[in-house]
Amino acid sequence: MTRLTRRDLLKVSSATMLTAMAPRLALAEVATDVPLHGLSAFGELKYPKDFAHFDYASPDAPKGGTFAFSPPTWIFNQSPQTFNTLNTFSPKGDAPPRMELCFDTLMASALDEPDSIYGLVAETVTVSADRNTFTFKLRREARFHDGTPIIAEDVVFSYQTMQKKGHPELLLLLTEMKEVVAEDEHTVRLAFTGKHSDRAILDIAAAMPVLSRNWYATRDFEASTLEPPLGSGAYRVARVAVGQSIEYERVTDYWAQNLPIQRGFNHFARIKIEFYRDRQPEFEAFKKGDIFWRKEATAKTWTTEYNFPAVQQNRVVKRQFPSEKRPQMQAWAINQRREHFRDPRVREAIALCFDFEWTQKNLFYGMYERSQSLFENSDFRASGKPSPEELALMEPFRDRLPEGIFGDAVVQTPSDGSGRDRKNLRRAVELVSEAGFKRDGNRLVDGAGKTLNFEMLTQAEVFSRIYSPFINNLKAIGINASLRLVDPAQYQIRLQDFDFDVIGIAYSLSATPTRESLETMFGSRAAGIPGTTNFPGIADPVVDALIAKVSEAHSRAELISILRVLDRLLRVRRDWIPNWYSANHPVAYWDMFGFKEPKPDYGFPVETLWWFDEAKAKAIGRV
Repeated sequence: MTRLTRRDLLKVSSATMLTAMAPRLALAEVATDVPLHGLSAFGELKYPKDFAHFDYASPDAPKGGTFAFSPPTWIFNQSPQTFNTLNTFSPKGDAPPRMELCFDTLMASALDEPDSIYGLVAETVTVSADRNTFTFKLRREARFHDGTPIIAEDVVFSYQTMQKKGHPELLLLLTEMKEVVAEDEHTVRLAFTGKHSDRAILDIAAAMPVLSRNWYATRDFEASTLEPPLGSGAYRVARVAVGQSIEYERVTDYWAQNLPIQRGFNHFARIKIEFYRDRQPEFEAFKKGDIFWRKEATAKTWTTEYNFPAVQQNRVVKRQFPSEKRPQMQAWAINQRREHFRDPRVREAIALCFDFEWTQKNLFYGMYERSQSLFENSDFRASGKPSPEELALMEPFRDRLPEGIFGDAVVQTPSDGSGRDRKNLRRAVELVSEAGFKRDGNRLVDGAGKTLNFEMLTQAEVFSRIYSPFINNLKAIGINASLRLVDPAQYQIRLQDFDFDVIGIAYSLSATPTRESLETMFGSRAAGIPGTTNFPGIADPVVDALIAKVSEAHSRAELISILRVLDRLLRVRRDWIPNWYSANHPVAYWDMFGFKEPKPDYGFPVETLWWFDEAKAKAIGRV
């Protein structure tokens, strides 16, 4: 993706740096100087060394069939609406979702544990006594798709490349990597500076792809290219219609298919992703059977439009699956790189103009709940007054914390449900006035006469009906508010370069967030790196210090207290305005699949868990 701007990194206070360098107690229960088949942040691994397969896997499921869908989730530089490159690990271009299926990693997560990883390319990992070094023993049978072995030099090349040129979500994970060394052909030593979070290895080893050093010897890693990259995963790129569709085919001689960590997954012979610029054409394609599975993201459609013949004939199933036990965040990011949004009173005034109660009744059909936290649906969500443990964490920063943080956790002010709550709008006017704005005709201006502008950026037409009442309320108090609909490519560029006033974002964090993953969303350093997810531009030394403390937690209880304090602070600051969320996945699918229930608690990768059921397909006339 083209970068339009490059911002200087923001400085972090010395207090934050001292906190980051404090003794690290995470992974304290993990044995050191002995080879391990897996790692867990806290406590014991669920699966022993000789486990046969994960409990949620289906080793007896049939192989074959095609799974055609529009993915509800994506990572890195991926887009669900179009693509112009197959390089998903560089910040350039728009890549198709699920390119990561083509690559293996040193280790992989278990979806029925909140914080455990097990060996994939690496058979074992040995943790040094000081927990600064991790030595991986690679499996000798590990292979790329062309049959060449995966060796230590490939891992070294991959990690060094990602540290220098990778997508920011990967690059920032490796900030404290001091060196990566091939000790022999099948042994890799990964060393950190000591400033890292011990739990960072859980994200790093499970997210960092292993690339072929030889393949990239004649290619530019940073290039935006449609040449399928050489991978080693369960799938490879088969067919590409640029910007329209991509098919991944299962690698029939996949080297890891009989390993316990991979047994019982990857059943479909082909995974096909169709790309649509808007949700309505995607829905029409689903109704016709061009795509087979769909997570519904529009309340009106879910409530009123699933009455087409295939549903009435029971050929299409409509049901809800429980959401994962992971922190969810759906909110509007207010870009503080814009001068007018730096005052928290302005941000609070903006929040008061959104009438959730009216929207829930008239547009959401009662389908959603009001989001209050940036860690919604998890133990990390703060509520009520701070606990003694939280107060102890807050006390050292008392003189730098807003007073409101010591009371009840901030919640969004409810409305009277009228759509234009006069009390809330009057309070919004008071706040912007206190922030130095005054009326000039129908608009608010600052002391220099500059208009308070607000542009809501979106790439989906469906949000127009949701945002329009919000925009109208903003206009009513004098903010020059507008809605800007742009195409997916332009939207991605503007997000990448923080070129927006306000955007709506939905994220699911890991069940056990690490310091490194939180830094990419809330940390000062990330605020100055285009391509990160610190969209509001948060640059607060206290936020940084709390994030650094995450690496010190040696129990889940301590981690919960730290993140609840962070949640309190972020909510008081109002960098993000939480809006709404659903406790379930509303899903519709053509009834020709098998799957194991219940779904795992910490993930829902349907394309690798479900399988094609030929008998069901024949029964509904799909064979």
